[in-house]
Order: sequence, then structure tokens, then C-alpha cells
Amino acid sequence: MNLKLFAALLAMAALSAPSTAAPQSQRPFVIDGYSFVSQEDFILAGKRCAAVHVDEDRAAEIDKFILAHRSAALKAAGGGVDTPTGTAARGGIVNVYVNVITTATGGGDVSDAQINEQINVLQAAYGGGGWSFNRVATTRTANSTWYTMSPGSTAESQAKNALRQGTADDLNIYIAGIGGGLLGWATFPWDYAARPKLDGVVVLNSSLPGGSAAPYNLGDTGTHEVGHWMGLYHTFQGGCAKNASTGGDLVSDTSAERSPAYGCPTGRDSCKSQAGLDPITNFMDYTDDACMSLFSSGQLARMESAWSAYRFGK
Repeated sequence: MNLKLFAALLAMAALSAPSTAAPQSQRPFVIDGYSFVSQEDFILAGKRCAAVHVDEDRAAEIDKFILAHRSAALKAAGGGVDTPTGTAARGGIVNVYVNVITTATGGGDVSDAQINEQINVLQAAYGGGGWSFNRVATTRTANSTWYTMSPGSTAESQAKNALRQGTADDLNIYIAGIGGGLLGWATFPWDYAARPKLDGVVVLNSSLPGGSAAPYNLGDTGTHEVGHWMGLYHTFQGGCAKNASTGGDLVSDTSAERSPAYGCPTGRDSCKSQAGLDPITNFMDYTDDACMSLFSSGQLARMESAWSAYRFGK
């Protein structure tokens, strides 16, 4: 049975079973050996994703550049002018370099089967936008310091400078036991020119399909972080201040969301003054892997635009 379907069925069974226990959101939450007061506490601690927040002014500058690049490309092709999220995505082939980092004695390694399954998860998530992921090479490096690297650390810089391969349109995934209960982080496409060696996605080894980081062990930490690498923000960025075309995640067809969701809160509506329920099934929210299932059309088009502006052929 499909892992995600199985996990979803288990979750439904747990919800339907009578219980006097505390709600899931209030129970102690343990991930990768790290304990939190609750799953909500885990989310609020910033452990679901450590991608750098892009403020509103910087986001506006980025979109201005993307729009100018896309408009120039359309004019050169004899077309008109559109918006960064206004056309259908065409996709492309993404070459992937997988960099597995273990402890000095080989602890924390992941199997080729898990890596293959992670690539399959990416393919399933992005295939609807025409994207294809081609694993070019896998390296395994034993280094206990790099194994527990954190965002912005010397260890991260050392590991990526030593291991990164390819150019701007090649995806480097770093798999390690990053620690602290953190699941992963990623760089954005507009950061590549200034810091090419730091480009890529970092994920917790136990978040790969079949890993132990339940409920985040179906591979969608990788899906989420690659979304950032392709130019997407969190669905809840900007909260309820999002309007039809600007602010928030700068994608018009994802509903406004006051704060990150966790678990799988069907029917959640945190911005009642805005149309639509919270996009809890979107890969760029913070819900459990079994709850995530889609990118919107606008997100797929935004990825295409950002890819063309910042990555393709760079």
C-alpha cells in the first residue's frame, strides 16, 4: 500500500476512535529524539522549516525582477506581458546531486532505496507541473561535525563548499542528522548569484520515506524545501493581510492563512474575512506529510518564472 495513503488511514482511524486522552495538539511531541511540549510547540519553535523569511520589501523587489525577465522573454518570443504567476508552468528536467552525510563511524546513513523513494516523492509532487527529477550522483561523507550542521553555521558552509556540484539549475540535496528536532531548510533561487556554494536543500535523514520522524517521514520535508529552492514562500506568509494579487506568498490562488497549520485540521479557516479555507493540503504549509498533496496552478507557474529568471542556464 502507498505509504502516504496508509498514514492517512491510520490518522483517520485515530480520529474516529473514542478517547479520553488529551487532543493531539496538546500531547508531548517527540521527533528525532527531541521532546517538545506539544506539536504546536514544535511548530512555534521553528523546527518544521528554517528557510529564511523574505520580508515584504525584498519580496516586491524579487517579483519586479521576475516580471521584467518574463516580460522580456515573452516579447522576444512575440508574445505579450503577463505576471509572475499568470501563465501555466512548462517544467523541465532537474538534475539532482544527493549528498549523504553520516557520523565519523557511518551512523545516520540512509539506503539507496530510501533515496530513490525520495526522488519518487518529488516526482509525484512536481510532475503535474512538468518537472522531472534526474538523480545524477550520490556521495557519502563521514564527518560528525557536518552531520549535525545548523542553518548559517560554519559546518554548513564547510560541508556545502566541499560537496556541492553543478550549476544554478542543479539541485543539491544534503541529508544529515541535523539535530535539535529541525526537519530542514533551503536556499531561494535569487540567493544563488551571491552565494552559489551555499545553494541547495538540507533535510533530516529520518524525514525520508520510511524514516523514523513521524508524522514527517513520507518524504514531504524534501518536497517542501525544494519548493523554496524553486521560489515558493510559505502559504501563511503575510497572514490574513494577503490580498488577491500581492502580499502573503505572492500567489493569487492560495487562500490567506493566519498561521502555519499542523496535523491535518480539515475545515480550518483562520482568516474568516478572506475567501476560502486554509490551504492545509498545500506542500508549502506545515501540516503532516500525510495531509500534503498539492501545489496550486499559481505556484507551479511561479516556479516556472523563478526558474527561468534565476536558475535556467545560470
